[in-house]
Amino acid sequence: MFIRWQRRRPAPPEEGVLFWRLVLWLGVALISGSLGALWGLLSQSTPLMQRSLSSREWQVFQRGDRWTGARLHQPLNLLLIGSKVLTSDLDEPPDPNLTYHALVNSVEGLSDSLLLVRFDPVQQRLVVLSIPRDTLTFIPGRGDAKINEANALGGPALAAETVSDLLGDVPIDRYLRINVQGIEKLIDALGGVTLDVPTAMRYRDDSQRLYIDLQPGRQHLNGNQALQFLRFRYDALGDIGRVQRQQMFLRALMEQTARPETLARTPQILSIIRENLDTNLTVEELMSLGQFLTSLPRSRVEFLMLPGNFNGSTDEVEVSYWLPNYQRIAWLTDQYFRDTPTADPRETGLTTPAQVRIAIQNTSLPESLVMQLSQQLQTAGYPYPLVAEPLPQPIPITRIIAQQGDLAAARRVQLLLGFGEVRVESTGVLASDVTIQLGDDARDRLQLRPAKSL
Repeated sequence: MFIRWQRRRPAPPEEGVLFWRLVLWLGVALISGSLGALWGLLSQSTPLMQRSLSSREWQVFQRGDRWTGARLHQPLNLLLIGSKVLTSDLDEPPDPNLTYHALVNSVEGLSDSLLLVRFDPVQQRLVVLSIPRDTLTFIPGRGDAKINEANALGGPALAAETVSDLLGDVPIDRYLRINVQGIEKLIDALGGVTLDVPTAMRYRDDSQRLYIDLQPGRQHLNGNQALQFLRFRYDALGDIGRVQRQQMFLRALMEQTARPETLARTPQILSIIRENLDTNLTVEELMSLGQFLTSLPRSRVEFLMLPGNFNGSTDEVEVSYWLPNYQRIAWLTDQYFRDTPTADPRETGLTTPAQVRIAIQNTSLPESLVMQLSQQLQTAGYPYPLVAEPLPQPIPITRIIAQQGDLAAARRVQLLLGFGEVRVESTGVLASDVTIQLGDDARDRLQLRPAKSL
């Protein structure tokens, strides 16, 4: 028997605050003509939930209460599943005369994107872990397979169970599934997003009517263009390159939409996500997470990628897999996704410069300054920094990227340089621990001077 889960608790101390938030939502809805849709959402406990979960499946997401009243007070791990379903994936296509593989408004297929998002009010940070869809792992009832099969085989509960096992039993509290049609409409509802398209993106697939045509450079993308950016994976790094671009996109989206004016679009957004989204979050919980995001400094948003390696080049293997690095995964989850650390401290982090793999990406600086920086790093004990392919476009501020999530290692490099901003994300050189992406600020700061010892 299906049991609809609902938290039981005494009247929350912030009930008055929540009441006025709801009044504000209702006022905006009335102005926008969407009062009926919003009231339909508020009148149910989990109104955006499309799939019924068994009592056993509910248990996958049970870890005690994360909220005090309407406010998140304990870290919460949310599994975000982006799905794409085509008519060719269905046993009975809706139109047998259809001449191409059309998108279906469903969230029950293979996961095209898989993210574990940690909302952490204790440390005041948001952590997003990207899990490549080609990750080879064990799926209960299926065996070893690509992790993107889990959602198609058993829905959100099996996907959550599989991700939790992969990460060493990291608990998952909630899930949220959205399909590609929902992402396109959501971006349009938010007014689009402005970002730098790093390179020309062109791809044509008449069988799906998938057409990607984006020019490089800084530009404002609408929903359709944003979807092209997010789905493109036809370069040397394949799905891993797409994961890096998705992190670029998410950072830009958060910086541009986590603002008060976004509230004015709330009714339209709610009506969109109800059709294209499935989640066991309540409306109250969604509001709480939204409030957490809008109050969070952008510097406290961190992006990671599941540590691992390719199983070989596309010329060498028939099936491409991302092979997990379990030792690095154990360190990463201990640092970012556990309430109580469990790892041996002797096995965590890169404690000396000699252990750190550094890559340098130039933009528009003279080659002599890049070589000067490389020599400075070697003098400080960093062995043979890699001068990688330059970035396609200049950036104003140097980025010191903790590619593998080791924030302390990146900060030591920043201390050595004396300039630049530290970012925890996976948009640097794949094989590095720290990537230095040189900005315009480095031109005047890279002067001959004795290297600091760390």
